[in-house]
Amino acid sequence: MSATAANFLGMDLISSLPSDVREKLAELDLELSEGDITQKGYEKKRAKLLQPYLKKQELNDVEKAKNLPPPPYYNIKDSNNSNNSNNSNVNSDGVIISSEGYSYVTEVPSLPSSQQRHSKKSDFHQPSSAISSSSSSATPQGGGGGAPGYENMRPQGGAVGDPGYQNTREPNTFQNHGAHPPSNSSQHRQRRTQRKVTHNEKRYHSEVRQEAVQQALAALKSRPKPSLPMPSKRSSVLNRSPGCNDELDSSSDDESIPEELISPDKEYNYPRDHISNSMLPPEPIIKPPIRESSIIAQQQHLRHDVKQSQAPIQKYPSSGSERRPPQNLPPLPTSDTSSTDSPPIGYKRDHEFTDKAYKQKHLNAPDITQFNNAHRIADRVTRYVNVSQTELNETDANGKWKVSAKIQQLLNTLKRPKRRPLPEFYEDNDIELEIAANPKDPNAPKPEGSTMTPVQGEQLSIPAGLPRTLECALQRYGINSFKSSMATVLDPNGKITTTLTYGKLYSRAQKIAYALSTKIFSKGPEQVTLKPGDRVALVYPNNDPLSFITAWYGCMFRGLVPLPIELPLSSSDTPPQQVGFLLSSCGITVALTSEACLKGLPKSATGEIAKLKGWPRLQWFVTEHLPKPPKDFNVGNLRIEETAAAYIEYTTDKEGSVMGITVTRAAMINHCRALTMACHYTEGETIVCVLDFKREVGLWHAVLTSVLNGMHVVFIPYALMKLRPSSWMQLITKHRASCCLVKSRDLHWGLLATKDHKDISLASLRMLLVADGANPWSLSSCDQFLNVFQAKGLRSDAICPCASSSEVFTVSLRRPGRSSTTGFCQSATGRGVLSMAALSHGVVRVDSEDSLTSLTLQDCGQVMPGAQMVVVRSEGAPVLCKTDQVGEICVTSGSTGASYFGLDGMTNSTFKVQPLLEDPEQPKETGGTIVSSPKPLSEEYYVRSGLLGFLGPGGLVFVCGSRDGLMTVTGRKHNADDIIATVLAVEPMRFIYRGRIAVFSIKVLRDERVCVIAEQRPDCSEEESFQWMSRVLQAVDSIHQVGIYCLALVPPNHLPKTPLGGIHLCEARRRFLEGSLHPANVLMCPHTCVTNLPKPREMHQGVQTTAKLSSTSGCGITDTGRRIASVMVGNLVPRHRLIVAPRLHVGMAEDGERKPQLITGVLRWRANTSPDHIIFTLLNSKGAIAKTLTCSELHKRAEKIAALLQERGKIEPGDHVALIFPPGLDLLCAFYGCLYLGAIPITIRPPHPQNLITTLPTVRMIVDVSKSGIVLSIQPIIKLLKSREAASSIDPKTWPPILDIDDNPKRKLAGIATVSLDSSAYLDFSVSTCGRLSGVNITHRSLSSLCASLKLACELYPSRHVALCLDPYCGLGFVMWTLIGVYSGHHSILIAPYEVEANPSLWLSTLSQHRVRDTFCSYGVIELCTKALSNSVPSLKQRNVDLRCVRTCVVVGEERPRVTLTQQFCKLFQGLGLNTRCVSTSFGCRVNPAICVQGASSAESAQVYVDLRALRNNRVALVERGAPNSLCLIESGKLLPGVKVIIANPETKGHCGDSHLGEIWVQSPHNANGYFTIYGDETDYNDHFNAKLVTGATSEVYARTGYLGFLRRTECSQAASILDETTPSVASRDSDTESLNSMSQLQLNFSNTSLGGNSEHSLVGGAVNSSDQELHDAVYVVGALDEVISLRGMNYHPIDIENSVLRCHKKIAECAVFTWTNLLVVVVELDGNESEALDLVPLVTNTVLEEHQLIVGVVVVVDPGVVPINSRGEKQRMHLRDGFLADQLDPIYVAYNM
Repeated sequence: MSATAANFLGMDLISSLPSDVREKLAELDLELSEGDITQKGYEKKRAKLLQPYLKKQELNDVEKAKNLPPPPYYNIKDSNNSNNSNNSNVNSDGVIISSEGYSYVTEVPSLPSSQQRHSKKSDFHQPSSAISSSSSSATPQGGGGGAPGYENMRPQGGAVGDPGYQNTREPNTFQNHGAHPPSNSSQHRQRRTQRKVTHNEKRYHSEVRQEAVQQALAALKSRPKPSLPMPSKRSSVLNRSPGCNDELDSSSDDESIPEELISPDKEYNYPRDHISNSMLPPEPIIKPPIRESSIIAQQQHLRHDVKQSQAPIQKYPSSGSERRPPQNLPPLPTSDTSSTDSPPIGYKRDHEFTDKAYKQKHLNAPDITQFNNAHRIADRVTRYVNVSQTELNETDANGKWKVSAKIQQLLNTLKRPKRRPLPEFYEDNDIELEIAANPKDPNAPKPEGSTMTPVQGEQLSIPAGLPRTLECALQRYGINSFKSSMATVLDPNGKITTTLTYGKLYSRAQKIAYALSTKIFSKGPEQVTLKPGDRVALVYPNNDPLSFITAWYGCMFRGLVPLPIELPLSSSDTPPQQVGFLLSSCGITVALTSEACLKGLPKSATGEIAKLKGWPRLQWFVTEHLPKPPKDFNVGNLRIEETAAAYIEYTTDKEGSVMGITVTRAAMINHCRALTMACHYTEGETIVCVLDFKREVGLWHAVLTSVLNGMHVVFIPYALMKLRPSSWMQLITKHRASCCLVKSRDLHWGLLATKDHKDISLASLRMLLVADGANPWSLSSCDQFLNVFQAKGLRSDAICPCASSSEVFTVSLRRPGRSSTTGFCQSATGRGVLSMAALSHGVVRVDSEDSLTSLTLQDCGQVMPGAQMVVVRSEGAPVLCKTDQVGEICVTSGSTGASYFGLDGMTNSTFKVQPLLEDPEQPKETGGTIVSSPKPLSEEYYVRSGLLGFLGPGGLVFVCGSRDGLMTVTGRKHNADDIIATVLAVEPMRFIYRGRIAVFSIKVLRDERVCVIAEQRPDCSEEESFQWMSRVLQAVDSIHQVGIYCLALVPPNHLPKTPLGGIHLCEARRRFLEGSLHPANVLMCPHTCVTNLPKPREMHQGVQTTAKLSSTSGCGITDTGRRIASVMVGNLVPRHRLIVAPRLHVGMAEDGERKPQLITGVLRWRANTSPDHIIFTLLNSKGAIAKTLTCSELHKRAEKIAALLQERGKIEPGDHVALIFPPGLDLLCAFYGCLYLGAIPITIRPPHPQNLITTLPTVRMIVDVSKSGIVLSIQPIIKLLKSREAASSIDPKTWPPILDIDDNPKRKLAGIATVSLDSSAYLDFSVSTCGRLSGVNITHRSLSSLCASLKLACELYPSRHVALCLDPYCGLGFVMWTLIGVYSGHHSILIAPYEVEANPSLWLSTLSQHRVRDTFCSYGVIELCTKALSNSVPSLKQRNVDLRCVRTCVVVGEERPRVTLTQQFCKLFQGLGLNTRCVSTSFGCRVNPAICVQGASSAESAQVYVDLRALRNNRVALVERGAPNSLCLIESGKLLPGVKVIIANPETKGHCGDSHLGEIWVQSPHNANGYFTIYGDETDYNDHFNAKLVTGATSEVYARTGYLGFLRRTECSQAASILDETTPSVASRDSDTESLNSMSQLQLNFSNTSLGGNSEHSLVGGAVNSSDQELHDAVYVVGALDEVISLRGMNYHPIDIENSVLRCHKKIAECAVFTWTNLLVVVVELDGNESEALDLVPLVTNTVLEEHQLIVGVVVVVDPGVVPINSRGEKQRMHLRDGFLADQLDPIYVAYNM
C-alpha cells in the first residue's frame, strides 16, 4: 500500500489505535517536524506501524467517506436538544425557524459563489447566514476523544476540530453532499496527504490556511518567476550566529514554550521551535573569513536544489552574463582623490585589476591624490581600484557576482505591472497623497442590512445575601469565616507555599490601612500623609499575588486609589518609562511593595532605589511586618461616595502610550455583581487562575469578585506554567475546582503535555473561562481542548469564551452551563464562516464552503447583565452600523470605566459616545455632501470597547479583531492576527520560531504599511531565510491582497517581551522605527506596496510658442525645443523680472600707474620696493613656523628655478611644466620660476605614498594630457615616482625628464621673459564632483583681473594677515595660495590641510595667535574641526584661544553652501568669540574660479527658504521658515567686481525669470579662456565658454558654470561702509592708503557706470551704496547640473536626499546617493556595530519615501570613510558608483528593495 494511502487511512484510525501506538505515531510526527527524519523514512515507518490496522479499516473508511452527511451550516441549538438541526425549517423569507419556534431573521447576505453544489432541495445546507450555530454538547464524529492524534475529529458546527490549531480559518467541508462524491473524496484525501502538521503545532496554524497558501504559491508557478537578487552581506555579518540573549525570556504570552518541554529529566517530546534557545548549547560556526560576494558563484549551483514543494521564486544564474545581454557601461569617471585621509594598513585589493591598471593609458580613470602622511581608519577617496572597462555584468576570475548584474536582476523583477494602476494626474501635495492612499473601490461590497437595534442583556438581579461592598464582604468573611482559604499560591516547583485565609487577609489589610493612615512621608521639606482619595502605586511581582491582594484591600479600607503597575526590571526599560509618565500625571508619590520586590529593584551606587527614567521620585513603603492597629481603629467608619474613584487600571494604546482608566466604586461593585450573576458564582467555590492578577480579567475575577462571593482562588505563577504547562489541570483535579481562568495559550500548553493527561479529571469544572475568547484564533484552542478532554470529564458547555477590554470591562461572556431555564438566548452558541475580502471592507458576508480565504469565528457569548450594546462605525462619527456591517462594539451599563485620567479629550471620544441613527454627512446625488445634525440613539452615553465585531442572532457577540490590531492599507482593513496565520502557514518549522511574530503597521507617505518581524532560528541559512521571506510575500499578497512593506528576521530572543512573556508589540514597533531592533535579515518591498506615489511629471515635446520679448530686442522667435509643461521658458512671465546681475567694472587707474598687470612684474616690483616684507609663512602641525618667504627671497628662488629649467630642461617659452609638490613654499617658487621663463605650469597633487597603485596613474595621466615636457618636484617625491612600488603601476623609464628643484644651475637667468596679457599663464586641472577631469586655460589677463577683483572685494593690503587652509592645486584654493598674496602684498599664513588632520585645533589656534582677521578654508576643514573639537571648547578656552579677531571666514567650495555644517561650526565656536556673521561661503567653478566671495565689508549672508517640491520642477517658490517641505539656502557670497551673472535654461538657452531655477551663466574678465582638454567626451562642452541666449541680448557671450541656481534681490541687513571697522590703527595707516585709493576709485567707477534700462531690472553685484539699506543680487547655488537625479520626470539634487538620510539615524556618519539604471542607490556609512547595519535599511527607505516621494532601489551599508570626499569636502558620487558596481566597496550589507 502506498504511503499516501497509509497516511490518509492512518489519520482516521488514530482514535481507535492502542495508546502505545498513538504515542509512537506522535513521536514520529515530532521527528518529521524537527527535521530529524526524511519524508521517505517517515512514511515508511508510519506505514509499518499502521500495517496491521490498514486492511481491516480501508474499505470501511472509503465507504464512510461516501456516506458522510452534509454539515449543518447555520444551526442554533438548545443544549437540551442536540438534534434540533434536523427539525429546523426554512421559510420562503429566509427566516430560519428552530424546533422550539424561535425565529431569527438573517440579514447577512451570502457571497455569490460560482460553485453551487446543492440542489434546491438541499437549500437548508447552504450558507444562508453569517452564523453557523453549534450545540455546545455536540460530540465529534468518530468518537474516541482524548487521543493524541485526533486529526479526524471535528464538531458538527462546521469548523474543523483539527488538533494543531488548524481549523480556525475555514471549515473542513470537503464532504460528499451527493453531487460529486469522487471528486470530494479525492480532494479530501489530497488534503489529508498534504498535511504534515502534528498536534505539537501552534494555535495559529490552520490546515485550510496552509492549503490556501500552498495553492496560492502553486498558482504562481505558472507565471514567469521573477529573479530576486539576494541581499549581499559581509562574511563577518554572515558568520555571526544569531546570538541568544540570556537576559530575555524566550517565551511569549501567546506562543511561548513551557520550560517543561526542555527539561532534561522530562519525557515529553516537543518540536525544537518550542524550545527556549537560551537552553540550547551554541553551535560553533567555523567559516573562512572571506567576503560573501566572493563565494556567491560557488553557491550558484546549490540554489536550484530547493524542494519543489517550496516553490522558490528566484533562480540564480551562474554568472551575470546569463542574466542580460552585455551592455556598454559609460566610461569610468576620474576620481579626485584629494582626500585628507589615508587608506587602512591592511586593506586588501584585487591585484588582478591593478596589474593591468595602466596598460591602457587613456582608458582608465585614475585618481588625483593628495600628499598625505596622516593615517585614518579608511581612505575616503583612494580605496577603489581602477578597473579596466570590461563588462561589469560578468564575473571576474574570483567568481564575484557583480553588483550591476544584481541591479539588473532587480530591474527585471520590478518590470512586473503594479497591482493597482496609479490614480489620475494630481499635484504632489499631501492631501492628494492621502486621497490616493484610500481609493474608492466601486466593486467593494456594501452593507445591505437594516440599521441595527441595541441588544439588551438580562436584568441584573443581585442574589440575596450578597455583601453590599467589597469592604463589607471582606469584613464579613474575615470575621465569620476567618479560617476559610481565600488565596493559595504555588511556587515555581508546583508546591503550595502559602495559603491566605480570609481572617489573615482581613487583619493584614487592617494593618496596612492603619499604617497608611498614620505614616508620614517626606516630600522634600514638606511632610505629607495619605488622605482618602489619594493615589498610590502597587508594585508587586507576578509570583506574589497574596501581598498584592492584602495591599489592595488595605488601600480600599483606607480609601486610597491603587494603581497596579508592572515591576520595573531595569532603569533603562522603555515600558516602565511610559508607566512613569502615568505615575507623574496621577500625582503618585508613594509606592507599596513587598520586601523581596524592594530588594530586586535597581539600585544606585549608594544603595538607594535608583530613580527610573521618566518616573517621579517615589517613597517606597513595604507592606509586610507592620504593627497591629489599636482596638479603637475601625475600618468601617470611613464613608466614601459611590462616584469616587476606586482604582486606576493602566492600558496601552496602539502607539505604546500608557493611559490610566479611572474606575468608580459603583462601577467596580456593579461589575462584580454582573460577573457573579453571569458566572453563577457561589460562596466556597474554588477558582484556578492562570492570568495576570493585576489587571483585566484576572483582577476582576480572582481579586474582586472572588472576595465578594467568599471564594477560594488558586494562583499559578507564570514561571510554573513554563515549567509544567499541565499544572493548572492537575490543580483542578486536586482541588475539584469548579471554575478556571485561562487564555487559549494555556489550553494549547495543556494539549502539549500529553504525558500528564492520564491522571487528569475535569469533571468538577463547570466553567472554563477563556479570557482571550475575542481573538478569532481562540476557536481552534477551544475545539481541540474539548475534543481531547471530553473523555476526561470536561463538559462542552463549560468552555466559556469572553470578550473584554480595559474601558468596558467584560463586554460579553458565554454563560456556563447554558441551561434553558434562564432563556433561550443563553443556550445558543454559534460560529460563522466569513469572507476575509468582505471583512476587509467592513462588511459581513458568508463565504462559500470551499473558499480558501475565509475566516471562521466563534461567538463570545451574550451581553452582560444590566448592559446594553450597539455597534457603531469605527471611524468618523459614531453612526449605528447595519446588521451586516463590522464596527466597534460600544456598551452602556453601570459597570464601565469612567475616564482616562487627566485626558479629557480622549475621555469624551471614548467614554461619552452617543450613537447616531444616521450619517451626519450624507452624499448628494449631484456630488458633495449634506451636513446635518442627526438624532442620537438616546441620551445615554456609551463606552467604546476597542473591539471590532458584529451582533449575530440571539444576541451573540462576534469579535473579528481589535482597533489596536487593525491595519488600514489602501482603504482596506486587515487584522494582524490574520496576517500571522498566513505567515505561519508557509512552512516555518525550519526557519522561524512559531509564536514569536510581531505584525504591525507604520505610517509612510500617508498610508499604513504592513511590517512583519519574526524570530529566526539560529540554524537557518541566509539563502533559506531569503527564500522563505519571498514565499511569505507571495502568500500574503495572494490571500489578503495586501503587500508586506517590510519583512524582517531577528535573532532568537531579540523581540521585546512583556513581563508575562508575550511579544511587546508597541516596544517592537518603537525599536523598529528608531532603528534599534537589530534584525538579521531584512526584505523591503516598497515598489509593490507603495501605490500612491505622485504621477510622474510629463515633459511636453514640440510645443511651438512665439515668445514676446522685451522692448529692447523687438523681435520674436519660435522655440520648438523641450520645455517645462506649465511655463514656456523664454517667455516674459508677468510680474516676474528676467534675472540679470550686471558687472561692476574694476577701476585700476591709480594702481595701473605704479603696478604692472603681469603677476611677474608685480613680484619684481615688490622685491624692489619691499624686499624684506614677509609675504608667506608655512606652519607645521604643531603651529610653529616651518619656513618663511620674503618678496626678495621668492624673486631670487624663482630666478634660480627658471635658470634650472632653461639649462637642464631646455624649456622654451610656451612649454608645459608639471609641478608635483606637496602644499608648501616650494610649489610657490616653482610656479613663479616657470612664469619667469615664460613656461606654462601645471600644478599636480602628488601621489599618495600609501596608495600608489591607485593614485599614481592619475598623476601620470595629467602629465600626459597636459603635454608636459618636464616634471619638476622635490627629492622625496622623485624617489616615490621611481620606487619599486610605483614601478608595478608605471614604468619609471616612461616618465618625462624629472628635475629636482634643489639642483643648482650653473648660470643665472638672462632675463625674465616678456609675454602678452592674452597668453596662457597656467593650466588649471581639476576633477568635478561627477569625477570628470578637465583642464582650463588661464591667461595673464584673467589672472590679473581675478586678483584685482579679490583684492578690492576682500580689502587685502600689505598690513593684513590672511590664514589659508586650502589645497593649492586648482580653483580658488590655488589662486589664494599662490597668486593673490603676491598681487596684494598681504602676509599669507599657509596651513596644509593634512596638518590640521594631525592637529585639529591648529587652524583655530593660528587665527587666535596671529590675530588673523581674514581666513579662507575648505568644507573639509570646517567639518574636521566641528567633529574633532566638539568636546574641546573648554580646553581651547583655557589655552586662551580667542576668535573675536576674525572678521571674515570664507569657506571655498564648488557646491551648494552647507547650511547645517556652517551653523554647527558657528554655534560650537561661538563660545570662543566667533562672530556668526563672519562665516560665509564662496562660489567658483571650472569656467571661473571666483564668481562670488563674501567681501570684508559685505553684509551678512542672506538666507531664504524655498519649496523643495517646487525645485523638483525647476521652480523657485519662497516659503516661510518652518513651512512643510521648506529648504534653507544661503547665498554663495557677493558677486565679485567685474562679474555679470544671468540665469538661463540649460536646455533651451532661454533667459529665465526670477521664479525659475536655471543654469548660472557668467560674464567676467577673469573667466577662463577655454578648455585645454576634457577627459572623456568633449562634444557636450563645446559651448561652455561661448554660450549665447536665444532670447534678449543674443549677441553677448557667457560661460556656462554647469551649476543650477537662481538670483534674488536682497536688502542688506547692515549699513554699508567701505571698511568693516573704525579708523585704522597707526601701524597700518601708511599701508592702507593704496587700498583706500582703490576703493574710492571703485566707488567712482560705480557711480559713473551706466546701468542701461530700468534700474529695477538690473543691479550691480558687489556694489557699495551710500544708503543705509543696500540692494544687491544674491546668488543661490542649488546644485551641479551633472549631478541632478532625474526620476519620475522630476529633478532631485543628491544633497537634499542625503540630508534627509543623515537625519534618520544617529549611527549614520555619512551618505551619498546616485542612480543606476533608473534605480536610486543610497550608500550609508555605519558608525557603529555591524549588527546595526540592517536597522538602517527600513529607516532610509521610509525617510526618502516620506520626504521625497522616491523609492530607494538599493541600500548599501559600508564602513566609515568609504564615501569618497575630495579636498574641498565635496563627495565624489560617480566615483563611488563605479566602486560599487565594480564590487570594491566591501559593504557590510546590500539590500535590494523589491
